[in-house]
Amino acid sequence: MTAQGALRLAAAEEDRAIRLEHFRRLAELVEARIGIRLPMAKRGMVACRLQRRARELGMESVGAYCAALFEADRLEEEFPHLVNALTTNKTDFFREPVHFEFLEREALPRLLASRGAGRYRPLAAWSAACSTGPEPYTIAMVLEEFGRIKGGGFRYEVYASDIDTDALAEGLRAIYDEQLLLPVPTDMLRRYFMRSRTPNDRRVRVVPELRAAVNFWRMNLLEPDYPWSRPMDIIFCRNVLIYFDRATQQKALEGLLEYLEPGGYLFVGHSETLNGLTLPVRQVAPATYVRL
Repeated sequence: MTAQGALRLAAAEEDRAIRLEHFRRLAELVEARIGIRLPMAKRGMVACRLQRRARELGMESVGAYCAALFEADRLEEEFPHLVNALTTNKTDFFREPVHFEFLEREALPRLLASRGAGRYRPLAAWSAACSTGPEPYTIAMVLEEFGRIKGGGFRYEVYASDIDTDALAEGLRAIYDEQLLLPVPTDMLRRYFMRSRTPNDRRVRVVPELRAAVNFWRMNLLEPDYPWSRPMDIIFCRNVLIYFDRATQQKALEGLLEYLEPGGYLFVGHSETLNGLTLPVRQVAPATYVRL
C-alpha cells in the first residue's frame, strides 16, 4: 500500500470511529435517560450505528454527528433518533413459548374466575417493550383463542409500548416476513394473517381485527407517561431488564407494578431474574410472577 493509500485508509477509519470523550458522554446520557448501559466493549457497535444516522443527515463522519449533537443545541430534537439508532429490536412471535402456555392454561382461567376479567370488563394486557410488534400480537392471538374456547363474549385490550419510534411504526404497519412466523401454529396463521397478492412477495400482514385490538404508544420505562387510567391484569416486560443495572431494574419494575392489579401476572425474560430486588411479587412459574 502506498503512503497516500494508507493516509486515505486512516482517514476513513477516523470517520467511522467515535472519539472516547464522545462515547463517554453518550453512554452517560443514554443511561441517565433510558437506563440502557453502553460499556466500552460496545464502542464499535455504537460508532457503526451512529455512522448510519450521520449519513441520513448528510454528515461526513460520526465525529461531526457527535459534535452537532452536543455542541449545536440539537440534543432534544435528535434524542429520539439517537435512541432509535442504539436500541436493539430482537423479537419473534411466540418467543419463550412457555409463557404463552402458562397464560392460556393458568393465568387467563384464574383471572376470569376470580375477577371476571374478560367477562364483566375487558381484560387488559401490556407488552412493555414491544419492539416491532410480534409480542403484543402474539398476546392478542392467545386472548382471541381463549375467547373462542369460552364460546365468545370474551373482551380484552392489548397495550404495546416501546421507546423506539421506528419499531413502533413497524408494529403499526404489522407487515412481517413469513420466516418470522414459523413459530405460529398453522390454524392461527390462517385466522390472523393475510398473504400478499403480489407474486413472490414473502410478507404477510396481521388481519385488521387483530391490529385494532393492539394500541401502540411511545414510552420510556424510566419516565412513564401512561395513556390509560386503570391497572393491567397482565404485563410482559421481557428481555429489556438485562440492559439495566439493578437500581434501574428496581425503578422500572416499581413503575410497572404500580399499574398491575393485585393478583395480576408479570412475565420477564428467562435470562432475567428478580432476585435481590424488593418488589411486591411472588414467583409462580419460571420468569413468571403474581402481584401481591
